[in-house]
Amino acid sequence: MTTRQIRKRCQALVDGLTLPVPFSVDALVDELAAQRGRPIHLLALPNGMVVNACGLWIATEDHDEIYVEEKTTPLHREHIILHEIGHILCDHEAAEEGGQVSLAKFLPDLSPELIERLLARTNYTSQQEQEAELVASLIRTAAGTRTASSATSGALGELEAALGIRNKGRGDNFGL
Repeated sequence: MTTRQIRKRCQALVDGLTLPVPFSVDALVDELAAQRGRPIHLLALPNGMVVNACGLWIATEDHDEIYVEEKTTPLHREHIILHEIGHILCDHEAAEEGGQVSLAKFLPDLSPELIERLLARTNYTSQQEQEAELVASLIRTAAGTRTASSATSGALGELEAALGIRNKGRGDNFGL
């Protein structure tokens, strides 16, 4: 798949989302869970679970689990969640072999038979990782665009226009 095709596919997925206003990642998780008809649980990634991984998506038969690195900033935490949402939206398949063995070691209460997919975010070289990262960025951009579109007028609106957050008098973002 070409870069252009990947971008179009990811943009179409993001365009199909109903983004909450005001935007929050937690509200998006709730909205996505409702749209998909299955809960999404946000959980802390146990220390040492996967080397170099800061996020993990597990799809079971009846729900999804997104694990996020505990020791990170709130902004990075949100980006990790958006990245894992990217995997969900793209309907990505399982990561490399051995994932269930790793899972059993660190999440002994979760039966490996329940797991349909395991995706650990460790690099950005595969197409799946690039798509998930692009979806995360596009969601953040779309959320910013929609927020700016409903921005205030007056002095605050003028300041937003001066800072390039939105075009003066139009309410839309520069170049977005």
